[in-house]
Amino acid sequence: MRDCDEITLFLGEWGPFQKSIFILLSISIIPIGYSEMSMIFLSDTPHHHCSLPYLISTSSNLSQALPLEEVNGQLDYSRCTRYKRLNSTEAHFGNETERCLDGWDYSTEHYISTITTEWNLVCGDAWKVPFSLSVFCMGVLTGSFVSGHISDRFGRKLLLFLSMAVQTISSLIRVFSGSWEMFVILYFIMGLGQICQYIAAFILGNELLGDSSRLAFTTLGLCVFYALGYAVLPLCAYFIRSWRILLLVLTLPGFLYIPLWWFIPESPRWLLAQGRLKEVEDIVRAAAKKNGVTPPSVIFREEDSAKLMVPPP
Repeated sequence: MRDCDEITLFLGEWGPFQKSIFILLSISIIPIGYSEMSMIFLSDTPHHHCSLPYLISTSSNLSQALPLEEVNGQLDYSRCTRYKRLNSTEAHFGNETERCLDGWDYSTEHYISTITTEWNLVCGDAWKVPFSLSVFCMGVLTGSFVSGHISDRFGRKLLLFLSMAVQTISSLIRVFSGSWEMFVILYFIMGLGQICQYIAAFILGNELLGDSSRLAFTTLGLCVFYALGYAVLPLCAYFIRSWRILLLVLTLPGFLYIPLWWFIPESPRWLLAQGRLKEVEDIVRAAAKKNGVTPPSVIFREEDSAKLMVPPP
């Protein structure tokens, strides 16, 4: 049986077709970079202390109502406790402390809002912030297991665009989350979509490109554009200080990738393994036309796919 690379050798290694595939698949990775790291800004915890509504109408100050504690080697007002009032009418305090019964006041020096300030993920609920990242990683782990089976069953291209849709839609719904629980469930789904997209792009690039361009794609294409997503994130977060607006801005570019469906073909190797010779012939002939080369009159034969169609023992 002839190898797919051997059959399509006439296309060349680095023509317009290969260059377009390299660029399009690489830029599809950019949203993964900034979406994955966005929780750094979405869930950051600004400086805060117990809310003290009864101080507004009195001459008392924070030093009388809040105990001091050491934070990062410096004395600061406690973030999770306050002194108990001696009576309910005056702002007089004893030495006994209590929890923040009236919520928290958060500094707006760096952020207008984060999910931490939105749902008070501090003190007793501070564990929810790192747990959110753990849930995301669970989604990535789940996607790592199922992505291969989905791509083998339904195709690399379908998995790529399906996972991009899952990632974009789940991220858009997260903007309107009404609770931390809803937010974190959608974050799991987003993690699943991200790893499926990355794996699908990786496989599709390797199966569409030639030997000499595969190494550049997997080391430069994917990694550089992934890092570019990282670089875009701080710039957006610098100008946008509300977590919902920031997440919306990071989500909307996902819809710009819809037209790529008509420019990125399915993997010829996968189509050949499915016995879909007519489709793989059309893709290779279109690539040959784009590269300005003349393909053979017959590119693929039945025996080229017969062995690939036999299931492994």
